[in-house]
Amino acid sequence: MTSEKPVRFGFLLLPSFTLTAFSGMLDVLRLASDEGDRSRPVRCDWQIIGESLAPVCSSSSIEVTPSACLGDPTRFDYLVVVGGLLQRPPTSQTILNFIRSAASSGVTIVGLCTGAFTLMQAGILDGYRICIHWFHYWDFLEHFPNADPAKIVADRLYVIDQRRITCSGGRATIDLAAEILTHHISPSIVQKAVRILQVDDVQRRNAAQSLPPGIPPPTHPVVRRAVLLMEQHISQGLSLDELTSKLGVSGRQLERLFKETMGQSPQSYARGVRLRLAAWMLTNTDKAISAIAMDCGFSGASHFGRIFRSTFHMPPSAWRERARSTDALAQASEALPDPISEVFPDRREFY
Repeated sequence: MTSEKPVRFGFLLLPSFTLTAFSGMLDVLRLASDEGDRSRPVRCDWQIIGESLAPVCSSSSIEVTPSACLGDPTRFDYLVVVGGLLQRPPTSQTILNFIRSAASSGVTIVGLCTGAFTLMQAGILDGYRICIHWFHYWDFLEHFPNADPAKIVADRLYVIDQRRITCSGGRATIDLAAEILTHHISPSIVQKAVRILQVDDVQRRNAAQSLPPGIPPPTHPVVRRAVLLMEQHISQGLSLDELTSKLGVSGRQLERLFKETMGQSPQSYARGVRLRLAAWMLTNTDKAISAIAMDCGFSGASHFGRIFRSTFHMPPSAWRERARSTDALAQASEALPDPISEVFPDRREFY
């Protein structure tokens, strides 16, 4: 398991990158590379590279200075592209060409956080599965409308697909770094590293991402992933067979897990997800009720109206009219929390 030569990582930091995604992976490499906390590049070697040696500013305004320019990508085993805020300057052609060169040379390409957006822009993810954070799922579809939705994974922490690795970001980069290193050095050494970081529950690639706010946190990982999939497929709605196929479980098992943890069937829970978004759209947008019905996966306005009335005891038009009143809106907010506006303040389309 132990490599004679150190495993070589090149970190390419994009403007407004997230420090957590970068430091989480880097600290696992640092601690696994040497005995104790000496941090020498013995088992691993890492370098921060850039188009120039100018400091790169993170999303939290902390600057990191590259130690080398792009150069020859084959000097690395892994090229790690660290993204962050999407509101950043366009990625230069020089960087995109460097990523393409690394990919064509057999270097394993890793996209952390929104780094996957840049890998997609470079055209090196065609045919590969792509892990996206649930927060940026709709952004990804908006940026890349021709992307294959079946290849986009927003319910798992990370995805390893041959020499393309994408990660949702946050602390998941610790989990990803641990898995990568177990292919090169002793797992016991990797475990030592993550324990020093106060992490004793390293999550594997099939672990679920954290749930969006406003959703009761089910404890079973299969249910957590199912809820995320429901959120991401609101407009078309996944059948039970499609859901179980993506989760790798039987319909009977999923039904049982939902009844045990959520107190209802998967179909009932999915309908509640769609209704919750529909109520939010009635309150916060001027879309026609028929358009909202289609956006939220209902067969038509009349079907949507019947289900909405049975749940909220009023038709959609009355809900919208009542929402125009400040007092009524405050009462509605108590009955139906509005985490969508908090998390997605500018978004009005959910694909």
